Amino acid sequence: MLKINRLVVGVLVCFMHGAVVAEDYSLDTDKILMTIVLKHQQDKNLTELQEKMDKAKFWESFPPEGMEVESWYIAMGLGQVITLKLHPKDLRRLNLAVEKSVWGTFETDFYPTYEFKAIAKSIKAKKLAGKN
Repeated sequence: MLKINRLVVGVLVCFMHGAVVAEDYSLDTDKILMTIVLKHQQDKNLTELQEKMDKAKFWESFPPEGMEVESWYIAMGLGQVITLKLHPKDLRRLNLAVEKSVWGTFETDFYPTYEFKAIAKSIKAKKLAGKN
């Protein structure tokens, strides 16, 4: 299906611009990235949050075994922003770990994620060189 979509996009680009630029931005991995935002509950202070995390055994269960932490930041005024690398088959385990150890302490948002830095760098270089 993905190859068919690339073909359709290529044909459309050809008609729209007169030439096809074949760039492969596919992911070379069997794992996905998932960014989780743990939003601080503003009605609780740090001590209260840490007590709730300890009671829910957050540090013992998060992240689940076999998942790699790509980054873990504190965004002041927002909360914790964690990006994990995992196999798609482990998505349910991740969800259960969050439900058991995070809910009640943080509000959560999940975002499927992919690395864009190299792509952005490539696009910028081409634009600066005057290529479309």
